[in-house]
Amino acid sequence: MSFRWLKPYMPGGLYGRAFLILLLPVVTVMLVVSVLFIQRHFEGVTRQMTNSVSREVRLMLGSGLPPEALGASRMAEALQISVDAVAPGAVPATHHWRWYDLTGGTVVREFSRILPELAAVDLPDDNIVRLYFDTAEGPLRMEFDRRRVSASNPHQLLVNMVFFAVIMTVIAYFYLRNQLRPITRLARAAEAFGRGRHLDYRPAGAVEVRAAGRAFLDMRDRIERQIEQRTLMLSGVSHDLRTPLTRLKLGLSMLDAEERGAMEQDVEDMERLIDEFLDFARGASEGKPQPVDPVALVRQVVEDARRAETDVTLYMAEGEGQVVLRKAGIRRAVENLINNAVRYGNKAEVSVLLTDSTLRIRVEDDGPGIPEDRREEAVKPFVRLDTARNQNLGTGVGLGLSIATDVARAHGGTLRLGESERLGGLRAELVIGR
Repeated sequence: MSFRWLKPYMPGGLYGRAFLILLLPVVTVMLVVSVLFIQRHFEGVTRQMTNSVSREVRLMLGSGLPPEALGASRMAEALQISVDAVAPGAVPATHHWRWYDLTGGTVVREFSRILPELAAVDLPDDNIVRLYFDTAEGPLRMEFDRRRVSASNPHQLLVNMVFFAVIMTVIAYFYLRNQLRPITRLARAAEAFGRGRHLDYRPAGAVEVRAAGRAFLDMRDRIERQIEQRTLMLSGVSHDLRTPLTRLKLGLSMLDAEERGAMEQDVEDMERLIDEFLDFARGASEGKPQPVDPVALVRQVVEDARRAETDVTLYMAEGEGQVVLRKAGIRRAVENLINNAVRYGNKAEVSVLLTDSTLRIRVEDDGPGIPEDRREEAVKPFVRLDTARNQNLGTGVGLGLSIATDVARAHGGTLRLGESERLGGLRAELVIGR
């Protein structure tokens, strides 16, 4: 049997689900015990008390005295039962008790079973019981205290159970919160690391939680060491390549202008490729996260690109506020997206949308775009989609989109590729949660 329909109604957080797991058994046990106790204990007590009063009523009915003499007799005084003669029309047609009277039904059933002369039972409130009889002298009414046939204050059981259940639930909740706190701290540390931030975390809590915390710290250390080793390796290789490139440029400067033109272009392309390798090596780890105005940052990137004679415009910038970002990483990602756009198209348009929950930076171009079935492959490092993007318009090693993807992931976001509705080319979106 599937219970998926319950999923939308379940709490989403760990505290809410744990509290629900704690509360449901307590409420269930309280209801079951209350119903069973009321049915068995209160009904049993009420039945016994009603039987005792029924014997007293039968004794008075068997005295043979008329109603006036019976009501004034010492027997009625001793038994604390008032007796009155009533008109035939004053006798109720049926038994009566309030719907929320827990023991009223039991009282009526027992009196009807023991007293065959009984015409009706009236339980108007918690204080009085009225019994109506058909006798040879005419209709007869007897009144006595309700406490003689019913257990007093039957609701006290429910009140006590609710009171102590609330106390035990509160105590259990505080204890459970202390057990869940290490899990929430681990979740915050993992979420921060996924967004490129480093939170101090020390494993605590139960044995299983401490084991998960130590595993997370080991994983975080290994990932940081791998990133550092990759950065050092690529930085070292790129740095070492600059020395022979410098010698080549020096040697080319001694040649004639006609002879060195093509070779100088090759050297410049090699320097640009080295810069791309360095950008990829640094990834999104450069700098510390800090509050940044993303609208102002993107506007500055677009202005710098326009000064470099790049056909790019900022056609929309909405939203105000700051977002915790690695400024250098975001700037590098946007620059790569703009460079890709103008390399494979004629112009690029940039937009920024800052809402209460997300930051979206979109770069669109009028180039050939990327087929939908190859967009996932396009964000991988060193992938060049010759059939989708005209590589004759520029040289590269396929790191532009990969760098932007790494930056987005380091901020807990993603890079989305699609088709531009405005320009018809590629639409690349950096989407980052606030």
